[in-house]
Amino acid sequence: MDILFIADPLDHFKIYKDTTYAMMAEAARRGHTLYVCGPQHLAWIGGKVEGTVQRVAIIGDEADSSRLPWHTAEQPETRLLTQFDAILMRKDPPFDMEFVTSTWLLELAERAGARVFNKASAIRDHSEKLAIGEWPQYVVPTLVTRDADRLRAFHAEHGDVILKPLDGMGGMGVFRVKPDGMNLGTIVEMLSDNGARSVMAQKFIPQIAEGDKRILLIGGQPVPYSLARIPQGNEVRGNLAAGGLGRAQPLSPKDREIAETLGPVLVERGLLLVGLDAIGDYLTEVNVTSPTCFREIMDQTGFDVAGMFIDALERAVAA
Repeated sequence: MDILFIADPLDHFKIYKDTTYAMMAEAARRGHTLYVCGPQHLAWIGGKVEGTVQRVAIIGDEADSSRLPWHTAEQPETRLLTQFDAILMRKDPPFDMEFVTSTWLLELAERAGARVFNKASAIRDHSEKLAIGEWPQYVVPTLVTRDADRLRAFHAEHGDVILKPLDGMGGMGVFRVKPDGMNLGTIVEMLSDNGARSVMAQKFIPQIAEGDKRILLIGGQPVPYSLARIPQGNEVRGNLAAGGLGRAQPLSPKDREIAETLGPVLVERGLLLVGLDAIGDYLTEVNVTSPTCFREIMDQTGFDVAGMFIDALERAVAA
């Protein structure tokens, strides 16, 4: 297959932990041809969507996860997106208007026959924070509002709460407010921009001490291991980007129940790869833009997550 990866610049990859690299390496091992471009290289012209892309090859000893360079790239060329067997949208957040524009362009390409994973409209329509509202049986008490009085009342009711923006990533903008309410007003004002933006408030889950678990769904099926991202020191956030320690572990019975409930629904919507976040027995996020944690699970358990993903991609393209 000819596979196009829409991603951040390859020179920015840290291949020892990069999920997109793991996908590319496994696809190349199977003989698939790799191409790359960024969202800024997409264009709609003459009624068709095209990209300025580069064919790339992985070089060097793959056992050396710190090697540089790790790839070669040919001269850029312009190709219609319909000329690729599969397109993987792997651009990291933030989910801003340029990201949304990319999904519009990809959707136009899909209408002409391009195969995009995850499906463009599914990425766009799933709020990674608000998607949990579809499965309230797995969610702690949660409020989404930009009304400061409602947020204060939620804190008064539950005492110990987490406040976070709806468009955050990597733990950005996450605050814990304990029963004493220290800085509650300031945090609400800042996160809501004085009532201009909605904020998510959730009852604090003490099991965060055991990790914020990333549960991967591939083709609707759960990877048998999660990555528990454990906060360090006095940090309340377990995100790896915020200094959390990643520990791979088998799925718990509740992890598996959540994954098996959501998996068939999400894959039917065109979401080939999903990263569920769970703390304790509770679902906290449904990540669909560029889920990660392949490498950490592969390195710690030996389970071939990248192989499972490329298997699912090959089946999806053949379907």
